[in-house]
Amino acid sequence: MKRNYKRLLLSAGIVVLATAIWSFDDDLFQISKNLDVFASLYKEVNINYVDDINSAKMIKTGADAMLDGLDPYTEFVPESEIEDYKLHYVSTQYGGIGTSIFVRNGGVYVSEVFEGFPAQKADIRPGDQILKINGIDLNSKNNDDVSLLLKGSKGAEIKLLIKRDNNAPIEKDLVRDEIKQPNVSYYGMVDGNMGYIKLDRFLENSGDEVTNALTELKKNNPNGIILDLRSNGGGILQEAVKIVNLFVPKGVEVVSQRGKIKEKNFTYNTTNIPMVPDMPLVVLVNSHSASASEIVAGSLQDLDRAVIIGQRSFGKGLVQQTFSLPYNSLVKITIAKYYVPSGRCIQALDYTHRKDDGSVVKVADSLLHEFKTKDGRSVYDGSGIYPDIFVKQERFASVTQSILSKLLIFDYATLYREKHAKLPDPRTFTLSDADYNDFVKFLSDKNYSYSSPTEKLLTQLKTEATKEKQFDQVQTEFNNLQAKLLESKKNDLQIHKDEIKQLLENEISSRYYYEKGRYLANFKYDTELAQAIKTMQDKTQLDAILKGEGSYKVIGKPVLAAVSTKKAADTTNNSDDQ
Repeated sequence: MKRNYKRLLLSAGIVVLATAIWSFDDDLFQISKNLDVFASLYKEVNINYVDDINSAKMIKTGADAMLDGLDPYTEFVPESEIEDYKLHYVSTQYGGIGTSIFVRNGGVYVSEVFEGFPAQKADIRPGDQILKINGIDLNSKNNDDVSLLLKGSKGAEIKLLIKRDNNAPIEKDLVRDEIKQPNVSYYGMVDGNMGYIKLDRFLENSGDEVTNALTELKKNNPNGIILDLRSNGGGILQEAVKIVNLFVPKGVEVVSQRGKIKEKNFTYNTTNIPMVPDMPLVVLVNSHSASASEIVAGSLQDLDRAVIIGQRSFGKGLVQQTFSLPYNSLVKITIAKYYVPSGRCIQALDYTHRKDDGSVVKVADSLLHEFKTKDGRSVYDGSGIYPDIFVKQERFASVTQSILSKLLIFDYATLYREKHAKLPDPRTFTLSDADYNDFVKFLSDKNYSYSSPTEKLLTQLKTEATKEKQFDQVQTEFNNLQAKLLESKKNDLQIHKDEIKQLLENEISSRYYYEKGRYLANFKYDTELAQAIKTMQDKTQLDAILKGEGSYKVIGKPVLAAVSTKKAADTTNNSDDQ
C-alpha cells in the first residue's frame, strides 16, 4: 500500500513537472512567435509603405500602444528622450540659466526665475518675453524646443534677446550654470514655534535634504515638525525609507514590495538611529500626494508616529523598475505592489480588471479590507491614505478660476513689479484696497468670460426642456432668471475678493522673493497648516489621535464597505521607483 502511495506521488510529481516544462516551453514559443511577427510587420511596412516613414517614431508608437493596456507607469523611453527622463525621474541637475518658461500666442515668456542662478543675476524677470536664443528666433517654437536651446553644458555662454513690456528689446549675455532644483523647496519656522519642511519630490538626495533641513530647524528647539507632502508625486522608494527613518527607531519595517518574481520581493527596514524619534510630527497630504509620499505618510500613520492631515491621497501602490534596452533606450516596468507596515496596499485603481471599453475603475468599497496600526487603530487598503484629520479643500469660485487660467493674475503681478521697486516681508504683505481696485480696473478691458455653476445648470435645463418641447412654456421665466444671474456676476469680483487677493499676494510676493516668497505669503491663508499647528499645540488631541481614542479608533472607514480584517500575508499589493 505504501509503495503504491509512493508511486502515486512520484507519478503526480512527474505530471506536474512535465506540465510546468510544457507551459514554460509554450510561453517561450509564444514570445518567439510574436517577436517574429512584430519584426516582419515592421520590416514589410518600412519597405513597402507608399510614403516615407519615420521608423523611430513608428516603434515608439507601437511600444506605447503595446504598454497602454497595462498601467500608466509602465513606459518605453527611446534614446531621444533619455536625458529628459533622467531629469524628471532621477536627477534634479542640469546646465541652464534657472528659469521656467511658457508659450503664449506664439511667443515665449518667462514664468518663473529661480533665486541664485544666472537668469536672476542678469535681472531676467517673470513676464519677460524671450525673442531669440543665440540668434535663433523663437517665433512658433514650443516648450521642448526652447528648453533644449536654454540647456547646455555648465560654463557655456548663451545670448538672449529679451523684451519687457513696451520697451525696446535688450540683449542679455549669460553663462550657463549647473541648475540644481532642490527636492526641499522651502523650510523654516512657522507659528507656534513649529518647524516646517516642504518636500516636492523624492529624487536623489531628497533624504539628505530633509536631514539638513531638520538639522537647521532643531537649532530653534521647535515644538513640533510639519512635513508637507501636498502635491508631491513621489519618486525613489529608498529615499522615502530614509525619510521615515528620521522619525522612527532603527530596525523598524517601513515598506515591503511583492510581485511575480520572488527575487524582487523585498522588505525595507530602518537602518539608522533617528534624528527626532519623539518630537510631535504632522504630515500634510492631498489628492495629488502619491507613491513615495504615500509610503512616508502611510508608514508613519501605521506606526502611530505622525498625525496625517489634509485630504485622501492619490492611491498609487505600484513599484517601477527600469531595464536597459539596446541602443541606449530603456523600459520602465511595474514589477510589484507595495505594502506599508500594517500590511495594506493603498492602490486605488485596478488596472488588471478593466471594463469592456478599457476604462479603469477604483477598487470597490465592498472589496476593501481592514488593517491595524501598531497600537490597534483601524485603517483600510485600496483607497490611498486617509488622513487622521480631514480638512475640506475649498474650490475657487468660477471667476477666480477664469482670471487665473487666463494668466491675468500673472500679468497684473508683472505690472505691479514694474511700478514698485520693493515689497515688505511677504508674511505681512497685504494688497491694499486701492491696489485691488486697480486690479479690477485692469480687468475691465480683458476677456475672462466664464459660466457659474448655476448658469451651467440653467443651460442644461434649457437643453432638456427643448428636447421635451416644453421650453416655450418657461422661456419668460428662463430669460428673467438668466438676466438676474448676469447682473449678479457683476459683483463676483467683490464677492470673491478675499480669495483673489490671496492669489495676487502670492504671485506678487514671488516676483520679489522668488519661490520662498510664494510660501511665506500663503502661510496666512493655509488652512491645513493652521490645523497642523493647532493639533500639535493641543497635546490632548494629539495623544488621542495616535492612541486611537474615541472617534480616532477608525481612520477612513468606507461607508458601504463589507470590511474584513486581513493579515499582511493575505494581500499582494505595492508602489514607486526603485
